[in-house]
Amino acid sequence: MSCLEIYNKDVMKKKEGEEEETRDGTVDYYGRASIRSNSGQWVAGIIILLNQGLATLAFFGVGVNLVLFLTRVLQQNNADAANNVSKWTGTVYIFSLVGAFLSDSYWGRYKTCAIFQVIFVIGLSSLSLSSYMFLIRPRGCGDEVTPCGTHSTMEITMFYLSIYLIAFGNGGYQPNIATFGADQFDEEHPKECYSKVAFFSYFYLALNLGSLFSNTILGYFEDEGMWALGFWASTGSAILALILFLVGTPRYRYFKPTGNPLSRFCQVLVAATKKSSVEVPSRGREEMYDEDKEGKNASGNTGRRIVHTDEFKFLDRAAYITARDLDDKKQGGVNPWRLCPVTQVEEVKCILRLMPIWLCTIIYSVVFTQMASLFVEQGAAMKTTVSDFKIPPASMSSFDILSVALFIFIYRRVLEPLANRFKKKDGTKGITELHRMGIGLVIAILAMVAAGVVECFRLKFADKSCTHCDGSSSLSIFWQVPQYSLIGASEVFMYVGQLEFFNAQTPDGLKSFGSALCMMSMSMGNFVSSLLVTMVVKISTEDHMPGWIPRNLNKGHLDRFYFLLAALTSIDLVVYIACARWYKCIKLEGKDEMQDMSDDENDTDSDDYEEPMKDSKV
Repeated sequence: MSCLEIYNKDVMKKKEGEEEETRDGTVDYYGRASIRSNSGQWVAGIIILLNQGLATLAFFGVGVNLVLFLTRVLQQNNADAANNVSKWTGTVYIFSLVGAFLSDSYWGRYKTCAIFQVIFVIGLSSLSLSSYMFLIRPRGCGDEVTPCGTHSTMEITMFYLSIYLIAFGNGGYQPNIATFGADQFDEEHPKECYSKVAFFSYFYLALNLGSLFSNTILGYFEDEGMWALGFWASTGSAILALILFLVGTPRYRYFKPTGNPLSRFCQVLVAATKKSSVEVPSRGREEMYDEDKEGKNASGNTGRRIVHTDEFKFLDRAAYITARDLDDKKQGGVNPWRLCPVTQVEEVKCILRLMPIWLCTIIYSVVFTQMASLFVEQGAAMKTTVSDFKIPPASMSSFDILSVALFIFIYRRVLEPLANRFKKKDGTKGITELHRMGIGLVIAILAMVAAGVVECFRLKFADKSCTHCDGSSSLSIFWQVPQYSLIGASEVFMYVGQLEFFNAQTPDGLKSFGSALCMMSMSMGNFVSSLLVTMVVKISTEDHMPGWIPRNLNKGHLDRFYFLLAALTSIDLVVYIACARWYKCIKLEGKDEMQDMSDDENDTDSDDYEEPMKDSKV
């Protein structure tokens, strides 16, 4: 149900005032029902946004220049460094599944965020110490001039242990902090519903603003060889983020963990398989087992039941009651591996419907990950000086961040209100999350084409006789601005749309898993990028050719790799459109009725729509 429908529901009931307690089942720190006036909302939301900004600053203080650290300090070649960064970034997002599982099943989002932030701080502290004491030798090495010495196996092991602790801590924290922030707004309340939608845009904006400092100030210091200083600054930021998060504890709203979602998922598959020979009646949900009718919580979530759907009918067998199920019930209870509540079955259907959409987002993440690897290496091979000032190649991602901020403003203040006006006039749905993700793919194609064209001109103005490619082209690094800006615009449509889409389309007990899906697409994108680079290098270097991505980019064809990504993204867009047209959104019981009532109140809609908008800070 949309925020407008919730508002119309309140108008039709003609309530005199707001309920004191929240309506979505959240509790306070002591397990009591949350009181609306002194919990959650934008006070808690702003604390979480600040926490996200500081944690992102810390993370990108390491990640944004990691490819240069590997090439300059650890003496790796461009392809190996790009692959190692992709694998590391992919591992960050793989760990998001661990955090989401622990959060939804046992710990809850607050405890999970706190624990993984502690691990994050430990990893950053270890990296800072090992860099200062062992890796940066001689002092000041790691810039473009001073090479670093060789490192022992123990020192290399310490480095990788540190960065993967950072990956584990940040990966487990990220999917839960986004959902925990959204938990601070009651989607069953009209004004807070609009704030919840807006929160995801501001969350992604905070993420990008946090990385802005890393990409500029910290990036500059690290590019000049002051790696230890940059890593210690990241550590301090992570500690401050953790303290700020803990300070907000009394104000937060909490959802209780709902039990192991993996077992619930498997129970449905096993029960449906056991009843594969059962003939399924065609009378719908009334023929299915439903614990809610007996006053129990069927699925282990907040209790909101999902409307029965006709997709994946094979799974419906898990909810149909056989004679054996009746005997089991009489003898001591229902066997959950043979008979599952219909809401539990619909949970599985929701996840299965999400999978094709999720798979289509992976290629976009392959495009996105180039900013942290090949875009940086491409920039390093261009003219990076303005007068006497040298621009760190990694700092060009600042244009991505500025583009994100600009397009978030354009979307929330221009495109979304415009779409809502058209919605009122002709009954269309406006710009949905699926529409926005498709637009993001289109802009990503344009970004790769722009990057390929820039590389063609960079090669044209490059000195092919140089022994290394850093600064060897007379083409200014500012020619990279269009590709970074287009990536930023695509992020607003793709990643913000993803956050909203997966949060809205996952069942109540799997919200952290929904956020983890966003990060998993980034993870798979990084691994696919690493695999793609490896394949391209292997194929293009046959017969003693330098290949598309050699250590000296002036002897390669990075432009062809960018055009390959544009072609793959175009194919992905076609597949995505087909999947989006097939997709059916989740529906919760009690909301369809409100949809019908709101359709009968069109005149009320146009008059009452503006009031919640004024107070929602959208």
